[in-house]
Formats: sequence, C-alpha cells, structure tokens
Amino acid sequence: MSVRLSKLPWPEIAILVAALFLRVWLIEVKPPHFDEGVNGWFADRMTETGYYAYDPTNYHGPLHFYAVFLSQTLFGRELWALRLPAIVASLLCVWAMLRFREFFGPTVARLAALAMAISPAYVFYGRYSIHESWQVLFCILLLQSILGLWRDGGRRWLYLAVGSIVGLILTKETYVLHIGCFLLAIPVLWLWQKVMPSRPDLPVAKGLWTRSDAAVASGLGVLAIVAFYSGFFHEFRRLAGLYETFSAWFETGAKANGHDKPGYDIVGPLNWYWVALMLRYEWPALAGLAACVRYVFPSDVRLRYVAIAAGGTLLAYSIISYKTPWCIISMLWPFYIVGAAAAVEGAERCARPILAWAAALPLLAGSLISSAWLNFRNYTDDREPYVYVQTYKDIERFTGPLLAAAKADPRIYHTPGVIALDSYYPLPWTLGDFTQIGYYKPDQEFPLRNAAFVVIDRSREDAIEPAIPFPSIKRRFHLRSAQEECTVYFNRRYFKDFVPPGPVDATRR
Repeated sequence: MSVRLSKLPWPEIAILVAALFLRVWLIEVKPPHFDEGVNGWFADRMTETGYYAYDPTNYHGPLHFYAVFLSQTLFGRELWALRLPAIVASLLCVWAMLRFREFFGPTVARLAALAMAISPAYVFYGRYSIHESWQVLFCILLLQSILGLWRDGGRRWLYLAVGSIVGLILTKETYVLHIGCFLLAIPVLWLWQKVMPSRPDLPVAKGLWTRSDAAVASGLGVLAIVAFYSGFFHEFRRLAGLYETFSAWFETGAKANGHDKPGYDIVGPLNWYWVALMLRYEWPALAGLAACVRYVFPSDVRLRYVAIAAGGTLLAYSIISYKTPWCIISMLWPFYIVGAAAAVEGAERCARPILAWAAALPLLAGSLISSAWLNFRNYTDDREPYVYVQTYKDIERFTGPLLAAAKADPRIYHTPGVIALDSYYPLPWTLGDFTQIGYYKPDQEFPLRNAAFVVIDRSREDAIEPAIPFPSIKRRFHLRSAQEECTVYFNRRYFKDFVPPGPVDATRR
C-alpha cells in the first residue's frame, strides 16, 4: 500500500485540492450576480419546456444552460447547485493545465496549474454561474490537440481538436476570436521562423489518423451542434442562430453598450484595461506576458507558438470596445505556461531546478493573498474591478423575510407579489419558487390588490405609497451599483413576524 501511495502524483493532487477548496468554501456567501440570475432563469424555463430555445441575441451557446438545468434537476434550486457546473468547469481547467506536462514537463505544468488554481480571476469567476470557465477549458484542450497533432499526429488529438472546437461553439460566440487567434498564430510563427529560427525546431508530424477518423469526428461534432442548438431536435429553425448571432455580436462589440473602458485608451481602439487588471491582481500572468519577449529569440518552437497565440488573443480583446472583467480568464492561462517555462529554463541554466519555484513563489503568494481578500472579504466591494454589476448583500433585507415567511407558511409561495423595477435580476431566479409574482417596468400599471409585497424604485415612493391598499412595513434595500435604492412594502398580514426592525419602519393603518 505504501508503495502505491508513493507513486501517486501528490503535487498535482495538492494543486487540485487547493483549487477545489478555494472554489467551494463559503460558496453561497456571495449573492447571485445579475448574469447568474439570468442563466438560472433560462434553466428554470427549461424545466417547463424540456429544452433550451436558443436565442442568437443572447450571445451565449446552449451548453451552460443545459449544465445548470441538470444540476438544478439533480440537487434542487440552490445557489450552490446553480454554481456547481461553473465550479466543475473551473476545476477541469486546472486539471487540463496539469496535462501540459506531456509537452513541457511536470514543473512547467505544475507552476502554470498552481497559478490558475489560486488566481483571483479564476477563483472569483469559477464561483460564478457563467459561461466563461467552459470557454477556457475548451481553449486549453484545443491548444493541447494542436501540440499533439504537431508532435506525433495521433488520432486521439484529432478527436480532441474536434471535440474542443465543438465545445467552444456550444459555449460562446467568441469562439471565432479564439479559434481565429490559434489559426493566425500559425502563419505568424512560420514567418518569424524564417527571420529567426527556433532552437530546437519541431517538424510537423505525419497524421496517424485516416479520412474515416476525420469523418466520424466531424459527424459526431455536427450532430452535437445540431442537437444542442435545435433544442435536441425540437426546433430546427433555431439553427439559423448559429450565423444570425454574429450581426448582433459585432454590433455589441463595437458599441460596447456601456461596457467600454475609455479611461484605459491608448491610441485608436487599442486599450490597456486587461493589462491594468493583471497589474492589480494577476502577477504570474503579467510575468508570463513579459516573458513572451524571450520567445522572440531562438527558443522552443512550441512555446513560441503559445506566446504568439497568447499575445494575439490579448491584442484582439484589447481592441474590442466591449469589456467585462470576467473575459480576462480567457486570456490569462497561456501566459502562465510561458512564464513557467521561462522560469524553468532560467533555473536549468543555473543547474538549480528549485530556482524556478523560488522565482515564482513571491508572485504566487501575492496572487493567493489577493484571491483570498477578494473572494472571501471584498466580494461585493465596487472598488474591486472584478466586482462588476454584483448584487449586494443588502438584497437579503427583501428576500430574507420573504423566504422565511414562505418556509413557515408555504401558501405564501402562491400569494401575489409585485416587483416594478428597471432592472430586477437575479430576483426572478432567487424567487423562482413563488408562482404569483409579477415583474413590471416602473412606467407600467400593476395590480396592488391582495399583494403580499410591492417593490419599487425609491424615487417612486410618493406616487405609489398612497395607493398601497394593505397595512405595510416599509423597508429599503440596494440591489446593485448603478441602480437607485429600492423600496419594499411588506403586507403586515404575512410578514409582521419576519421583518426585523430597521431604519425604515413605516406602518400604514
């Protein structure tokens, strides 16, 4: 038994355990984000219809919605279940980084995987129920398939390449950007090889797969795409969304719709926002970005290719006007590989392998401290750039009494309620078990009679308050930044025992 235990890859296991702990500990401490509420709401609709009706203006593929639907079906409508698929995808990303040992050796893979495991960005957004972790996973697998086909041309790499491309298509429309950068890196590498050849060079291996293998892999991939995008063959017309989405996507990317970052503009469309985030949070990736300069000179051709693809992806995202901070996780991971490889190369030149870890330790320590501070203390603090359109804990001033009262008397789940706000997500998911809540825009008319509660923007108190037809307890709460404070009127008949005393306690009649 001791011999078997000694053969286990304990460093890899330790890295995965650290990644798991950081992604699941206190997983429900952060209220659901706006986008999490939207994704959860789509999964709830699938419970009614049995499939996801793809919308090309949603800018995301169907894969994550099915994963959330499966998780909620198995484990219930719990916040941790909503986030479970993203956690799994994020952990698989760390595992996939460890697989680079097949190409660059165990030390490079371990350093890169550890950087990802404790990264503020990968932990923060790995605890979010959003699509990006899936995109990162399939990008990593696609790079591995390219390196594998390049090295030995094995059939397994062909299937991995097709599978990762299909996964990207099923995840998010930005697949065209990532696949495009991987492809464009090939002629750029070829041209630079003419100027300054690599040492050692690596010729492209002869493919060991057959046309039948390519046909089977491609056929399975097309079948998967058709199945997911058609709602598993319920609505074939939805397949048109595969190309219709790009007109809306390109328009949004150009106009930014309020998600541009003009304070970081350099010249023309070029913007250094992503580098600024690295400076603040992601020191190992920043070191990897600097290390890309090393691969301009004679070096391992595979690492030169990774550096070119990584730099191209960063440049593409820097030019696109639309910028939300969670996109950074799609850019950071190849810089971990480049930085780790440069550290290992320097240590080997000194004939002291431990120096690679010694050089990385201060960067990794800073990353871990920043990650802990962000994820377990400042997770709703708007001064943190990664905290973006985040729901405040203040939401519990409204949802806490409502959920407590419904737990005590399940009939409240079926009592009418009114929410009239300009923006109300994640409430439709958080309150998804309530069957009679009406969601309205502030300028719409809405019924007040028999309501258990009414939620409005605070600025409309004077207009609505005289019309409240029931004895009420008034409370205020702030849903998120860039949105005014909200006011809720709880019907005393249902909530007098569940609303704690607070700064606003106006009881009518």
